[in-house]
Amino acid sequence: MSEEHRETGTGWPSPVGPGRPSGPAGEPDPRPDAPDPDELSPLAPVEPVEPLAPGEREDVPAPAEEPGAAAAPDRAPVSRRLTSAGAMIAVLLALLGFTLVVQLKTTSTDPTLAATREEDLVRISSDLDSRERRLRQDIEALEESQRQLRSGELGRQAALEEATRRADELGILAGTLPAVGPGLEVRFSGPEKAMSSTRILDAVQELRGAGAEAMQIQGADGTAVRVIASTYFVDASGGGLVVDGRRLSGPYTILVIGDPATMRTALNIPGGVVSSVRDAAGNVTSEDREVVEVSQLHAPIKLDHARPVS
Repeated sequence: MSEEHRETGTGWPSPVGPGRPSGPAGEPDPRPDAPDPDELSPLAPVEPVEPLAPGEREDVPAPAEEPGAAAAPDRAPVSRRLTSAGAMIAVLLALLGFTLVVQLKTTSTDPTLAATREEDLVRISSDLDSRERRLRQDIEALEESQRQLRSGELGRQAALEEATRRADELGILAGTLPAVGPGLEVRFSGPEKAMSSTRILDAVQELRGAGAEAMQIQGADGTAVRVIASTYFVDASGGGLVVDGRRLSGPYTILVIGDPATMRTALNIPGGVVSSVRDAAGNVTSEDREVVEVSQLHAPIKLDHARPVS
């Protein structure tokens, strides 16, 4: 094969001159980028070719390999390197695409935040933190108010119970409430002189001084009068006593609530009530009772002048 044949890359001479490869004789050039044969003319001027710089290669098609020719030894490693680089580029492009998709989805969920500037986002975050602190402070204040309300409710309940207890005590002392408890039953008998109003009043005073909390005096006919701080005793004409306006006849019985031993000792002191009644030929007996019922009530006293101190 001549040099001209080798330059064309075919086994046939070019009909248009050197450097114009074409197909077999009489057929057009099969290459897609080949120029139209009609446009070429033997008289067409040839464009000057610029000389190559040192180290540059002219990109010319590689000559067709003859059958049976051995492949270049360095072509397979180059292909493998190109294949690895392409795979790496494909992986990076896939990762980039996935990142872009995630970013687009995240941005699409909240377009307002996506369009917000960084300083605005910082301000929004600060506002949310401040609101959270205020809400926590409100919760603590409400919990404290709840504790105070519960404490106040317990305090009011305790105060109510204390007031009720105090009212009951005052009612017993004022004679407006009945009372029951341990105490004594004291009986006076003898002549009228031995059971005079003075000796009965002394007995009442001794019992009060010994801690009596409630008492009532009862006559022979069962008439009873509640004894309170304002109770008075007067000798009735023809015998008997007038107690708070009611007449009683002897013998007399005093029911008293308090510590039995203390009150009994107070009645029996030397020169006391028992001694004076016996000196007048009368008699005083006392009997301990586990349960003494003082059931007689006194009408409430209406105060015309006294007022509580506010």
